[in-house]
Amino acid sequence: MTKYVLLLSLFCFSHLLLAQETLVFEADKEGHAIYRIPAIINLPNGELLAFAEGRVNGTDDFGDINLVMKRSNDRGENWSNLETLVDYDSLQAGNPAPVVDLHNPEFPDGVVFLFYNTGNNHEYDIRMNRGVRETWMITSFDLGKSWTTPENITTQVHLPNNPDFNPEYQNPEDWRHYANTPGHAFQFQHGPHQGRIYVAANHSAGDPISDWSDYQAHGFFTDDHGQTFSLSESVKFGGSNESIAAELTHGRMIMSSRNQKGDIRQRILSYSSDGGQTWEESYFEPQLPDPVCQASILNIGAQDGKTILAHSNAASEEERNHLTIKISYDEGKTWTKNILIDSNENGEKNAWTAYSDLVNLDKNTLGILYERDNYRQIVFKSVKWK
Repeated sequence: MTKYVLLLSLFCFSHLLLAQETLVFEADKEGHAIYRIPAIINLPNGELLAFAEGRVNGTDDFGDINLVMKRSNDRGENWSNLETLVDYDSLQAGNPAPVVDLHNPEFPDGVVFLFYNTGNNHEYDIRMNRGVRETWMITSFDLGKSWTTPENITTQVHLPNNPDFNPEYQNPEDWRHYANTPGHAFQFQHGPHQGRIYVAANHSAGDPISDWSDYQAHGFFTDDHGQTFSLSESVKFGGSNESIAAELTHGRMIMSSRNQKGDIRQRILSYSSDGGQTWEESYFEPQLPDPVCQASILNIGAQDGKTILAHSNAASEEERNHLTIKISYDEGKTWTKNILIDSNENGEKNAWTAYSDLVNLDKNTLGILYERDNYRQIVFKSVKWK
């Protein structure tokens, strides 16, 4: 009897864990060959919005790529049909970076911003200045049911020097390739920068360098609800690349960046004391191993006057696998709790888990939206972290 009860309990527990997983975007479904670059936010009404790149023809980072979205009104158990938000004809619209503005007194129910990039050539060609990456914004005043006409904010947040494409693009800094996040942007909820919307980003400058050190991470932000934007200074590490950021206490901020050079297989953490305008320190974090991939970071509460952070990435120095959430109770200085989300132990050298994004579901529960099975799936799971 005891053995039967134990087996039944294990079956029910296993079933409960499986019930927490939902397939959101799947290759060769709903008009696209593949879906990549997930981002997710929660809305004031409790709904979730999931975004991705819908790649029409295949896995290539350049080509016919649309921005797509799905909605869940039951904490991620079920998802709506796919909506295409941006279709840049046969070119790419990607790197979705969504955020909700909760501090605009004119719109107390919240305003959703979606920042994204367009491009007219492959990454290497744009690094050679044979093309341009631009930054755009669309806005929703009804929690994602409808969206404004796209607004080009490139001259405010990017420093390109390509007047043949646009006469306004004549900046001597000569930034070339450019990408938001990937993942969500965020808004400061407290402190001296309350209301500031911050988008982590990265750029390349000048002609390509073989070790990728022409790349640097940076950020851009708005203090007037998307009317104007300002740029941060760049992170000091050449090769710092895809980045994502979170609010800390007292107006401070942390940003986690990918090391595109790959010589050190760890995340680069950068701290700011002025709301992301400048960086007081940046360093490689050995507690956050990384295979040269993307990551997500999220403020999930406070304890003893310090921000609690969650960080997700493929926690391997060798391959895109072993997706793990790590928890820090001291604003990113130590990462003392590990939660393995998904892992392929068959030894196959493919991208079992790659890009991910985190969202708060409640004070004890995180949601994670992530790529799996060689980019064939984007999956959502809810995770009890506390």
